[in-house]
Amino acid sequence: MPVELILGKEVYNIVGAAMAVHGELKAHYLEAVYREAMEIECALRAIPFAPQAKLKLFYKGRELKKFYVADLICYEQVLVELKVMERLTSKEEAQLLNNMHATRIRVGVLINFGDPGRLDWQRFVL
Repeated sequence: MPVELILGKEVYNIVGAAMAVHGELKAHYLEAVYREAMEIECALRAIPFAPQAKLKLFYKGRELKKFYVADLICYEQVLVELKVMERLTSKEEAQLLNNMHATRIRVGVLINFGDPGRLDWQRFVL
């Protein structure tokens, strides 16, 4: 029996949008360009999203005054972080996982547009 992924279809749709953006722009722009292109692609694909979403942070059950600004929140449940780097490292993975934990969002996608030959992406679940 196949295992059902948490928000699998939603992540598939987000990655598909990122692949379309990467196919069009390749890998020579700043992160803000890819973020705007992702917003356009998500809208074209009817993927609900909030750009530059301000998310509440929590510490020991208490809401902090500071907030975290995510590149995108898709489907109100998927934290999407965009990067433009030669390659992703454990630092970017840890950053996304920490942000997921602090915002209480269970599913995250780390997308890297920095490699001209391919789109790098990773899915994380808490």
